[in-house]
Amino acid sequence: MDTVKRAPFRWHSTISYKLVDKIVSRGYDTTELVEKGYGIADLIFINYQARIPMIEETRMLDYLMILCLDEGLSTPVAISRFVAQGDNLLTQAVGASVLAFGNVYGAFQTHGRMLESYRDRAEREHRDLKAMAEILVKENEGSLTLGVSNLMVRDPAPKRVFERAERLGVAGRHIDLQRRIVQEAQRNSSEPVDLDMLGAIGATMLDLGFTPEATWTIVAIVRAFGSGAHAIEEEEREPRHAFGESLTPKDLYDGPAERAVPPAADRDRIAKPGQDRTVEAWKRSLEERKKLTGSGHSIVEAVEDSRKTVKTRP
Repeated sequence: MDTVKRAPFRWHSTISYKLVDKIVSRGYDTTELVEKGYGIADLIFINYQARIPMIEETRMLDYLMILCLDEGLSTPVAISRFVAQGDNLLTQAVGASVLAFGNVYGAFQTHGRMLESYRDRAEREHRDLKAMAEILVKENEGSLTLGVSNLMVRDPAPKRVFERAERLGVAGRHIDLQRRIVQEAQRNSSEPVDLDMLGAIGATMLDLGFTPEATWTIVAIVRAFGSGAHAIEEEEREPRHAFGESLTPKDLYDGPAERAVPPAADRDRIAKPGQDRTVEAWKRSLEERKKLTGSGHSIVEAVEDSRKTVKTRP
């Protein structure tokens, strides 16, 4: 039997603590920070990087957070509205919107790790960023997290992010690499493509000293502010629905026609097995099941080895 007296389990944190008279983050009294003129962007630098940032860095982060705050009736916003309709707490509606920020919708973590990986590779292999951008684009052809796409060819916002970073003097190697990625992707694309917000924000946040994980977290929380406003508007402007109250008209249904429920005694005669005994029968069944929407048989999922895709930090 273990006779050693052990202290009860407690969380330990290098980030913050709270007393009856103050909250301290990375050693700084947060009330004193506010009283002396520091803002939310400054505290984000303190929380994630344990440093008071240069004023130019704060202005750049403010700029990025404003761009991330809202983007209209996107999928996460729509989800927050759906949840708000169901007579739920607003925190549930906003939480649902954050959970909808999937990898394709906002892959700042994946994009950032890609830039870091090829930046480090350029140093190891003694290549310049132009040569590494060529390799990166070739090895990631068709990637949705390249930071280059046809989504924002006519939108000046991504380019303005880099222009702002240059004016403030905070642009570094990641913005340089991302620009070269854009140039290389444009040379290899059969359709017009350009820098998108994923590439613009992701590269700039790295140059500000944030990790890909921190970038993803900050963007998700900032965007939740906009989702919260939409959830409140949904409650104010639209009727709420109790669980099970909403009816769905038959004209929206295009599945099998109504049919009689067979007697349970006939089950052995009409039931179909879920397993096939031969490869040929399995192939035929699979093709038929692919036609059955809502079954998942037509979805192809590629499961990657996490050891190859996740970068372990020291």
